[in-house]
Amino acid sequence: MTAQIIDGKMIAEQVRKEVGEEVAKLVAAGKPKPGLATVLVGENPASKVYVSSKQKACAELGMESFGFHLSEDATQDEVEGLVRELNADPRVNGILVQLPLPSHLDEESVLRSISLEKDVDGFHPINIGRLAQKGRDPLFVPCTPLGCMVMLEKIGVKLEGTNAVVLGRSNIVGMPMALLLVRANATVTICHSRTKDLPGVVRSADVLIAAVGRPRMVRGDWVKPGAVVIDVGINRIDDPTHPKGSRLVGDVYFEEVKEVAGAITPVPGGVGPMTIAMLMKNTLHAAILANGPA
Repeated sequence: MTAQIIDGKMIAEQVRKEVGEEVAKLVAAGKPKPGLATVLVGENPASKVYVSSKQKACAELGMESFGFHLSEDATQDEVEGLVRELNADPRVNGILVQLPLPSHLDEESVLRSISLEKDVDGFHPINIGRLAQKGRDPLFVPCTPLGCMVMLEKIGVKLEGTNAVVLGRSNIVGMPMALLLVRANATVTICHSRTKDLPGVVRSADVLIAAVGRPRMVRGDWVKPGAVVIDVGINRIDDPTHPKGSRLVGDVYFEEVKEVAGAITPVPGGVGPMTIAMLMKNTLHAAILANGPA
């Protein structure tokens, strides 16, 4: 059996098309364009690429983007002062502080300084707290976990009653992913590098979300036949056969697992495009909260 390959690019393009159409309706109704401010601190090459791709997506969908780049040695007051200015700017509907921040900065404090109504990354403690509580809804959900949920929905996965395993417990993916799966009435196990019999726990999954940050960690014999596998990992490994001398792989050993799983996301071309699509959708939602619908 060879798994269905889940085309994240195609699903993300559908989401972006819907967002672009809604943006056009807002503008036609005389509303301001949704605006996203990105804050980059330091010179992290990957962060620069991510910020650039987010700004490009805004331009393609008719949104405004405002880019701010602070030096590696920017102080806590400088970063939070900029966030406060953006909170007060009516042109800015969403604020994205690119993570990770340099180690001398208090990340939690920076995220807490973002206005709840502009927290399009979904990382404000109140949004995460609401996500964790029954009967309460966050204004925004973190983009990568939300993208995973949309992918599962689009390929027709019924989560209620399934055994879902989340491999990884980061604040950005693992923990909010587990909370979203609980909300969908899945039975959820969170596991990590210190879990006893990790392969056995992973093998119990009807739906596996791999977000541990270790290249090709999940092998074919870790996966239950027919399971749905969402690979969030993006890792660069050496590959002398590749023109660049390296290539991107996920946290799942794709070549092995696709022969066992029922469906699987590739890397690249799986979860990555969904993250930016969800950010665009969250920014549109923030603009509607601020200025009303079309």
